[in-house]
Amino acid sequence: MSGALAGLLDLLDLEQIEVNLFRGVSPEDSWQRVYGGQVLGQAMVAATRTVDGRLAHSLHAYFLRAGDPKVPILYEVDRSRDGRSFSVRRVVAIQHGRPIFNMAVSFQVEETGFEHQFPMPKVPPPDQLPTEQERRQAIAHHLPEEYRKWFSREHPIETRLIDPPDLLNPEKLAPVQNVWVRATGKLPDDQSLHQCVMAYASDMTLMDTCIFPHGVSWLNERLQTASLDHAMWFHRPFRADEWLLYAQDSPSSSGARGLNRGSFFTQDGTLVASVAQEGLIRYRDDES
Repeated sequence: MSGALAGLLDLLDLEQIEVNLFRGVSPEDSWQRVYGGQVLGQAMVAATRTVDGRLAHSLHAYFLRAGDPKVPILYEVDRSRDGRSFSVRRVVAIQHGRPIFNMAVSFQVEETGFEHQFPMPKVPPPDQLPTEQERRQAIAHHLPEEYRKWFSREHPIETRLIDPPDLLNPEKLAPVQNVWVRATGKLPDDQSLHQCVMAYASDMTLMDTCIFPHGVSWLNERLQTASLDHAMWFHRPFRADEWLLYAQDSPSSSGARGLNRGSFFTQDGTLVASVAQEGLIRYRDDES
């Protein structure tokens, strides 16, 4: 297991400080604000630890304020409902005495029923694509100093982009992207943990999709982005340490917001999860 993945598992191993109350921390090398996927993953862990024998099937979350990576995050869980088939939890993440994030998670007992799914896009398999390390090394020396160290560091989730955009000379592209993702080492055989790792990974590339049609790179300092909400539906069991195709598209952007959708497929074409997110994409005309 890589050091970065071990660090992610430590990040997701929340400290329980009271019944329904958990504490999480941020990595020491965080940027100025907490990565949204970290809060999603940690909130999932907090909710999961209050439920026995049931797996999450959906979550709906709102990002309320930017997280401060220098102080711990408190996760308060409300046990909203425990029925015969479903359990619902509400999680509020708190910093400096104010909520920065809230999320509702629904859990279900294992059941069988009707089955159908959309087909997986036809894309090259991950072993035919450049590794993430190769791609990053090829462009890292062109990046501004403040981004280079973060861009080149070891990451807990490996990504292999199909038709990656040119970060240095961005062009207008269709609002579609396909990315292979997996954890960089073997994870324990705990499906709820694999869901939490997927929640962490689901925020990594999704918002880029709604920026593609506008010919702007996230390196542009005039571009302001932030996750506003996030929803996920878990359809079938999977392993986050095996390659998953994250197929993403953006049907619309307007009002300084972009809507993004994503589907996770296993290599054999099984649809295991769906994602939707709206994000702030504001292009500032001046220094203000």
